[in-house]
Amino acid sequence: MNSLRLSKPFFVLAPMDDVTDTVFRQIVAECAPPDLYFTEFVNVDGLQSPGRSKLSKKLRFTEHEQPLVAQLWGKEPDNFKKTAQQIADGSLAEELGLPKGVNFAGVDLNMGCPQKNEVKNGTCAALITNRPLAEQIIRATQAGLAERLPLSVKTRLGYNEIDLTWVEFLLQKNLYMLTIHGRTKAQKSKVPANWEAIGEVRELRDKLSPETLIVGNGDVMDRAHGLKLAETYKLDGIMIARGIFSDPFAFADQSPWPNYTAQQRRALYRRQVQLFEATWKDRERPIQTLNKFCKIYVNGFDGAKELREQLMDASSTSEILSLL
Repeated sequence: MNSLRLSKPFFVLAPMDDVTDTVFRQIVAECAPPDLYFTEFVNVDGLQSPGRSKLSKKLRFTEHEQPLVAQLWGKEPDNFKKTAQQIADGSLAEELGLPKGVNFAGVDLNMGCPQKNEVKNGTCAALITNRPLAEQIIRATQAGLAERLPLSVKTRLGYNEIDLTWVEFLLQKNLYMLTIHGRTKAQKSKVPANWEAIGEVRELRDKLSPETLIVGNGDVMDRAHGLKLAETYKLDGIMIARGIFSDPFAFADQSPWPNYTAQQRRALYRRQVQLFEATWKDRERPIQTLNKFCKIYVNGFDGAKELREQLMDASSTSEILSLL
């Protein structure tokens, strides 16, 4: 289970729905790769249903995005077990078209997403208040993995307020890694991340489960920022989410991005659009998925705002490429 070896402090690209798909992960890999990637979060109940093919696209990856953790969410423990088995034995990767021997490096359980629909359905952050179900899900996933791959959990500091009994609960479940987003479910992303509380989580880890890796997440802008936080709070790893929107080279020791010309930035966006076009040939992803990336590449030069508006209205990759 411990075949996933990470030098500390290691850096992780956060799972972001409709953002960190295989296309964008490949772009990040070309710019400055993290030590660990996560997929978008994927619903196990949907995967174990007739709608499987519509969801499995979220798990697509290439050999260039390694090591990669599959992030799962859902409600039925048995579907977590089945999905974990299919990940651990390599059959899901094979189904996705990967060559033999190329597989996911682990499984992560999403117990922190605060989005209304997921919480209302009793999943993700709602599990903070339903620990019997959270335990069933963890045990079922561990049974499916059968120690062939490591299991981790990504969560928040609490539901309406900071609740370290939730962390204590998780630290007693023999997890390989625990990622803590420094906000409660109620706070969503409206307040600054509480890194002091993340430090308290690490202290609890030292007492309860010394082998579990602790990863901090929330408002990290780049590698230098992450290294300071890791040192201050004695963390094993740092996860970067929205920082990647400010700099595709966020994981680099020294980012060249501030010195990139408008032409270089547009060229990198063009590369992503071309990769999107080649990857999603059957239009499995809507073109609007690309729109949110405009703000990364098209800014800081005369006419950027007008070009962004045109790109946001584009209805095809050929139109975007023509505008660029």
